[in-house]
Amino acid sequence: MRAALRDEEFCVFYQPQVNHHGMVVGAEALVRWFHPVKGMVSPGQFIPLAEETGMILSLGQWVLRTACLQLADWEHKPGFNQLTIAVTGSAKQIYQNDYVERGLRVLEETGANPARLKLELTESMLLQDIEDIIVKMTLLRRRGISFSLDDFGTGYSSLAYLKRLPLDQLKIDQSFVRDLLTDPNDNEIAKTIVTLAESLNLNVIAEGVETMAQRDRLAVHGCFTYQGYLFGRPVPIEDFSLSVFD
Repeated sequence: MRAALRDEEFCVFYQPQVNHHGMVVGAEALVRWFHPVKGMVSPGQFIPLAEETGMILSLGQWVLRTACLQLADWEHKPGFNQLTIAVTGSAKQIYQNDYVERGLRVLEETGANPARLKLELTESMLLQDIEDIIVKMTLLRRRGISFSLDDFGTGYSSLAYLKRLPLDQLKIDQSFVRDLLTDPNDNEIAKTIVTLAESLNLNVIAEGVETMAQRDRLAVHGCFTYQGYLFGRPVPIEDFSLSVFD
């Protein structure tokens, strides 16, 4: 994996995030590995390995830098300079003492607009040293970076800490969206997440949206930003750029 990073076998794909008018408002950056012999290696295979070996620190930093370089490239392009890019970090990254410094250094070196960068955290990251994480998030948010809580509802959410986190967005997990129309519990959970987000003055986005019926149900609940195959799969930047003006 170290050789793969050195030999530029990794690349970043972008999956569109759209509003209720179907307009692209941003993207999530997703790392992909094209092995010269094995071909495409599933993230489900190499991400756990990267976590286990500690390679996730180098890989995560590379993904962040790549996304920031893309934001800098978009900054002076009409139609692109209002887009955001979401980058999911790992627990190992955020627990590093120099997490804040690393992030700010990437912004400075790439020239990316921090207001267009969204860092996604997962609930599992918040199980250790929540006070330290709040401090780090606050420092980065003061510089303009926004935060989204990914996979919301699948972990051990506590309203006590949720109201203290400097968040901007909750992300409804695809596991609730998948059976939204057939499972009353999933439908109610999605509705509750939207209501909770509104009460905390947070935006909300749903991932895993694959049908118009799912999108319409989410809209009824008050969720107006979406990500999923209905709007586009993760694609190389060239293909993503074309989708912005579709």
